Amino acid sequence: MLYHLLYPLRDVFIVFNVFRYITFRSAYAIITALLITLILGPYVIRWLAARQVGENIREDVPRNHLAKAGTPTMGGILILLAILVPTLLWARWDEGLVWIALLGTMVFGLVGFLDDYLKLRRPNTGGMRGKPKLLLQVALGFGLMVILVNSYGSAEFASRLSVPFFKKVMPDLGWAYPLFGALVVVGASNAVNLTDGLDGLATGPVIVAMVAYAIIAYVVGNAKFAAYLNIVHVPGAGELTVFCGSAVGASLGFLWYNAYPAELFMGNVGALALGAALGIVAAATKHELLLVLVGGIFVIEAVSVVLQVASFKSTGRRVFRMAPLHHHFEMKGWAEPKIIVRFWIVAIALALLSLSTLKLR
Repeated sequence: MLYHLLYPLRDVFIVFNVFRYITFRSAYAIITALLITLILGPYVIRWLAARQVGENIREDVPRNHLAKAGTPTMGGILILLAILVPTLLWARWDEGLVWIALLGTMVFGLVGFLDDYLKLRRPNTGGMRGKPKLLLQVALGFGLMVILVNSYGSAEFASRLSVPFFKKVMPDLGWAYPLFGALVVVGASNAVNLTDGLDGLATGPVIVAMVAYAIIAYVVGNAKFAAYLNIVHVPGAGELTVFCGSAVGASLGFLWYNAYPAELFMGNVGALALGAALGIVAAATKHELLLVLVGGIFVIEAVSVVLQVASFKSTGRRVFRMAPLHHHFEMKGWAEPKIIVRFWIVAIALALLSLSTLKLR
């Protein structure tokens, strides 16, 4: 919004010329989102606590988690607000990719909100049932990917995949791309949700992954950088840097209250939304497969659950002491802060490795 209001005044006040720069607007999107969460955080915590919107601790988690029962949850509402407002303020409104990213984030946030609400109202039900919830997510993801592909018009790259480390390997999925893209979005959404089991555990890797994709969005959206790196140039993708910046700022501010010991949990409303946001940005920048590396922590957590369930159903034995993986380390006696920080370190290393693939082709 500010771009459209103030940039046209650059001929009168030269200072407004700064609004043409994505880096400037992204930096202020981060600051704006951070301030929103820091300022509103205490009010949100008190509001949720007054309405007894507290975390219900499941029985299938380590016993030390029982002390966290009653901690205000659904703090993801604050994250969504802190993503929405700065993006609307600092991003260009004439770039469709920004609207797709915002729409997907808010829609998956709504699914998470309904899930959290049902868990609070009917604790014994565990929220939305698994299969209907998954089908709803796939349907929403598919619809978003159809919109995304159509937004590219007749662009040759619309339904193609970029393969990390390879310059000329770009398979065309054709009509199957929206379904593949939906699986990316849904997979990322649920993987972040599975990781959100310790104080700040999911928030840190989300920040790291969003920073990585902010860089990717910037270079993909810049014709010269894309040509130099020999990667797909997606017109308008640069504005997603502002969106990613908003997500980074929102997550940083939320981490202030979510750091161990947490005063506020994001709930499914936050985890599903942030994961979906990552998946959408990955698809919009044509770096879908790279998300496996950028969000490696989330992939590892999700795979640990799949392996645990598959092994137990087929052999009656468990691969891990408890899944997701962070619970396995808890059961081994690792302190919660140690698990969190070490997972963050791995997330940073994977993000740096993923960015290297932009040149190593």
